[in-house]
Amino acid sequence: MNNFSEKFPKVSLVLPIRNESEYINKTLKAVERQDYRHDLIEVIIVDGESQDDTKSLVNQWIEEIKTKGFSFSRCILLENKKKIVPVSLNIGIKESLGDIIIRVDGHTVICPDYVRRCVEALIKTGADNVGGLQRAVASGLVAEAITKATSSPFGVGDSKFHYSQTSGLVDTVYLGAYPRDVFNRIGFFDEELMRNQDDEFNFRLKQQGGHIWLDQSIKSFYHCRTTFISLWRQYFQYGLYKVLVIIKRKQALALRHFIPVFFILGLVIACFTQTLLYLVSFYLLCNFLASFLASRKNIHLLPSIILSFMILHLSYGLGFLFGLYKWRNKYFK
Repeated sequence: MNNFSEKFPKVSLVLPIRNESEYINKTLKAVERQDYRHDLIEVIIVDGESQDDTKSLVNQWIEEIKTKGFSFSRCILLENKKKIVPVSLNIGIKESLGDIIIRVDGHTVICPDYVRRCVEALIKTGADNVGGLQRAVASGLVAEAITKATSSPFGVGDSKFHYSQTSGLVDTVYLGAYPRDVFNRIGFFDEELMRNQDDEFNFRLKQQGGHIWLDQSIKSFYHCRTTFISLWRQYFQYGLYKVLVIIKRKQALALRHFIPVFFILGLVIACFTQTLLYLVSFYLLCNFLASFLASRKNIHLLPSIILSFMILHLSYGLGFLFGLYKWRNKYFK
């Protein structure tokens, strides 16, 4: 574990963003409201060549906080021509001067005590990474259903940062706050991973003796996907890049990553063994029960939650299988 003990360390907030015009103002306003000393916070925003109004909104915010007299140690906007998240994170981290690096995404709203809670948790636990739950928020029926599905163990397995009610050691957390020495010890985010770069980094951290702490007091809100198509794309890519993470780390992460794959393979086998009807019926029953539990206070969401669960499982599983083919040349390297 880290030996971090300074009471009021300097903090670098690193924001990797791209095409976040719909949410970026809320994200930046939340940064403004932090109750940690502003003179100990720097804000480093890295834009991946946004094609909407994101950059102009960020520049406008930077000018506004100057006129308001905010005392952030500095606020800067950098560019990432490669566009993807891990590159933006690495650009921001290498530019940062803080003792602690905290990731904040452009579609996330952090609570006013977020930075302070992260610092306190790092000092109290001695962990190498701390974070809180991914509390999903939604607008509209489809988004509400997706929120319910991605906050359920049936939807995301034992990925505790989605739903856990207790603090403790975990495999990964949402976003993350790291002492600077972590990056000196194990390197930066893997820039080959368009998705799952945080999973790979945290897995690498644990393989090298690091500890990751999920803290219930660290609160933020994430704007989830709003269409079934975007949900399918998101989880297909999660499955796809999970294969590459496993290859890179030369070790499987957790059983939950394989269950959707086993389900799809089971469907294929069942087609040739005359058991397809039984398997599909069993799955639909489990899906219905999980969806009913998730929609108890919003029963009108039941059909959409059922569909959301199906998308989560099928898209991830198919993405994983496609990843096995796509990354096949890396198996024996």
